[in-house]
Amino acid sequence: MPRPGSAVPASASSAPSGAGRAPVGPVRLGSGAKTALVPATAEVGAGFWGTRRQVNSRTSIPLGPGLLESAGNLDNLRVAAGTAEGGFQGAYPFVDSDVYKWLEAAAWQLAQGTPEGHGPLAADVERIVSLVAAAQRPDGYLNTWFQLREGGERYRDLRWGHELYCAGHLIQAAVAHHRATGRPELLGVAIRFADHIDSVFGPADSGRPIDGVDGHPEVETALVELYRETGERRYLDLAGYFVDRFGHGLLGGEAYCQDRVPLREATDVEGHAVRQLYLLAAATDLATETGDAELRAAAERLWAAMTATKTHLTGGLGAHHDKEDFGDPFELPNERAYCETCAAAASVQWSWRMALLTGEARYSDLIERTLYNGFLAGVSLDGERWLYVNPLQVRDGHTDTGGDQSARRTRWFRCACCPPNVMRLLASLEHYLASGDAGGLQIHQYVTGSYTADGVTVRCRTGYPWQGVIGLTVEDAPADRPWTLSLRIPQWCGEFRVRCGDTVYDRTTAPADDGWLRLERTWTPGDEVVLELGLELRLTAADPRVDAVRGCVAIERGPLVYCLEQADHPGGGLDDIVLDTTRPLTVTHRPDLLGGVTTVVAAGHRRRIPDAGWWPYRSAGDTDTTPAGEPLELTAIPYYAWANRQDGSMRVWLPTS
Repeated sequence: MPRPGSAVPASASSAPSGAGRAPVGPVRLGSGAKTALVPATAEVGAGFWGTRRQVNSRTSIPLGPGLLESAGNLDNLRVAAGTAEGGFQGAYPFVDSDVYKWLEAAAWQLAQGTPEGHGPLAADVERIVSLVAAAQRPDGYLNTWFQLREGGERYRDLRWGHELYCAGHLIQAAVAHHRATGRPELLGVAIRFADHIDSVFGPADSGRPIDGVDGHPEVETALVELYRETGERRYLDLAGYFVDRFGHGLLGGEAYCQDRVPLREATDVEGHAVRQLYLLAAATDLATETGDAELRAAAERLWAAMTATKTHLTGGLGAHHDKEDFGDPFELPNERAYCETCAAAASVQWSWRMALLTGEARYSDLIERTLYNGFLAGVSLDGERWLYVNPLQVRDGHTDTGGDQSARRTRWFRCACCPPNVMRLLASLEHYLASGDAGGLQIHQYVTGSYTADGVTVRCRTGYPWQGVIGLTVEDAPADRPWTLSLRIPQWCGEFRVRCGDTVYDRTTAPADDGWLRLERTWTPGDEVVLELGLELRLTAADPRVDAVRGCVAIERGPLVYCLEQADHPGGGLDDIVLDTTRPLTVTHRPDLLGGVTTVVAAGHRRRIPDAGWWPYRSAGDTDTTPAGEPLELTAIPYYAWANRQDGSMRVWLPTS
């Protein structure tokens, strides 16, 4: 059993998995995992996500080293390694994590074998991995904040120090690097740090000096993945210890830190949104690997509560700017919505684990909504600027003071957690698209490219999300047995049609089974399936308990949420606009606009609001006889594309009177 300072186990230093073995993505299940589905291999070609990933690989990821250099993150590692002089640079003790998340993104890019995965990027990765290794202490400890600050006592401030949070991101980067390249250097650093943590943390009766948890969950899900990569059971057990110690007052009993109630007993998501989601991802990983029915039930219960009462239309999560946390049930504000980009990424990561564990399509429904809206809005179309928070409204005359909570896109942040989180999810996106089981292949997300599971390969051609036609061709299939091609029918889709050979199915003749349309037969190469998803425009109203949007509707088409932006409505703001729901909506594809988008044109008008004088209130019994203003043509764009032209107002929810 390896201890601190040990070398990488032989089982962990082999080359990445080859064809026919488990894919090399962020989640690679253990051999004894108790899960309904297993991740499949996918490739993303041209099309919507191909374009976004190309921007990520050619612009965003290459910018990372320079931004980390200018922010001082890399200098901190040099000083900790003794190769440079100076003090700690950065506003927070967890800036090391930004380096590790960038390394993970770069590793997934290297795994793709594209031109972006060679040359300068590979050299940058090797250089930064060497910096990280040189900064590590002989006993395995690594955190530049505590190593460089005078009197920086380790694990003295678990609530805010985030040492284990940083360790978690280091472990995830190391696993990604090893799976992508087969090289053991960074994995060795992660193993030594994990062994150090295992020698320090444990139950009060374990003989270890600290019974405690980090104020920001993250190391837990990373330790599960390290177990999967090395086969070392201690890491899985340590993850289980940490998950079960939240909620026992070790961090002051605050909901903010997930410390108010043990996760197994919780009935609702609460506290800091990202921390809650990372903890739940770890609980789901543990349930997957151990078969723990109580943890699974808790994860299912909390996911259901979150989606029913605390999720914005965009898939965004987090109601409060003050503590970046969930609000009360149905507390879903617009202009003060937090919806941190990191929370959107964490939601995708957790929901994917739930989809694998249960086999249920609803988890991938939320992944789709989040990817196309709440997540993708976090990065500009050119890949150079970012949003930390993603409001659903920016008022006319909004005063923006800048900083991490700005409603204007920013090149970097003092707390730069979101940009590398976007980079790593986009770089690994192909691992969240499809799965397999003993019966066949399940396609969760539709992209131009291919999907492969257990000897089955299906190629996809589609103009989704602008067009609803998805063409699938079987390229490789076992000739001696039938298997099932399962297609997710999105929750938003009212009508669909499937042509398979000479047979045509629709919702009447082949209703989706819990979100899946299952086609079973003995397939041969060349067989084609055409899925047509109805992309009818929808006017969506919220539950009446969502006070902030009562009397409003939002425009949706397919997986996309739409918004109005001031740039398309010159001559006035958006606060006084009213949508006319009696007039039809029309669709126009604009290849010249925002990289090519489908817009929605609607009818409306501006309110003629009487001068309120010195007091903006009046008796509720007063009758407003002021006629409506002149008719106005409203142009809605996909929410993900807002804030890419000019600063100004924006809104998703539109008043109807």
